[in-house]
Amino acid sequence: MGIRVAVAGASGYAGGELLRLIAGHPELDLVAATAHTQAGMPVAAVHPQLAGLDLVLGRTEAAGLADADLVFLALPHGQSAALAAQLPAGVKIVDLGADFRLHDGDAWERYYGGTHAGTWTYGLPELPGRRAAIAASDRVANTGCYAATVILALAPLIAAGVAHPADVVVVASSGTSGAGRSAKVNLLASEVMGDLSPYKVGAHQHVPEIKQATGATSLSMTPVLAPMPRGILATVTARPLSDADPRAVLQAAYADEPFVHVLPAGGWPHTAATAGSNSCHLQATLDVDSGRIVVVSALDNLGKGAAGQAVQCANLMLGLPETAGLSVFGVAP
Repeated sequence: MGIRVAVAGASGYAGGELLRLIAGHPELDLVAATAHTQAGMPVAAVHPQLAGLDLVLGRTEAAGLADADLVFLALPHGQSAALAAQLPAGVKIVDLGADFRLHDGDAWERYYGGTHAGTWTYGLPELPGRRAAIAASDRVANTGCYAATVILALAPLIAAGVAHPADVVVVASSGTSGAGRSAKVNLLASEVMGDLSPYKVGAHQHVPEIKQATGATSLSMTPVLAPMPRGILATVTARPLSDADPRAVLQAAYADEPFVHVLPAGGWPHTAATAGSNSCHLQATLDVDSGRIVVVSALDNLGKGAAGQAVQCANLMLGLPETAGLSVFGVAP
């Protein structure tokens, strides 16, 4: 018998990816998966890719989750806090929502609305000091998908004094699964295919999270909806503060990290290469005209940007090898 885990919000895309990763994990046993409107349905009816996973979705209630050693909360933003408060203190929790990511209550109210629920340990192991903090925590707030993509590209450069924290610009494209599974007209195939469209320009909710984790003090972000199901590609530019090679800085920062790869010189990240993996691919250069630092970052928004990251954090919290049940390599074609 392995470590007992449960997933709340298992009917969504991130929830389905969690189920897939847990089912293939050598140390975790899935004991419960819950949903709202799809409660009572077999998992395989909701997620056909999980045919053979013999489990019925229960109702999203604390009673059905309380027997687990660890619970993943894959709920819409603003819904995790109430459920987390009802779970026993001895149950470890990884929250994939935004409820507990931010330190600043005013930033929460500005970008999300409502009352700030508090702050948990931030779940990005590659940040300095985070790995030990996650391992010592019973409550961890998983990163946002755009946030993980940008933070991994930017944090080492600001920490090393190479990039100016007050002059950062991000343009990032995400697949449609990043918007969730609920039916929306703008996410219909007929609307998305053959089109690129910006959204939440100048007011994306991951901006305060990125600033908090990187030390950036001013950041302009333009998210773009891309005609693909999964993946994020972010182009991060910043004004340099020294003549240091940004690629060398990233190489030094991630030399021992299993899931972050600075590509060989001349090779540039693309989303397909990270699909199905828990990896982030990076490349950096200096713009020959403006002199600005340019970093391109790619990851799977459902992997390193959500479910894979959550399993990575859970492994640390449970005293397991950090890479257990996670793939470094993408799936192609």
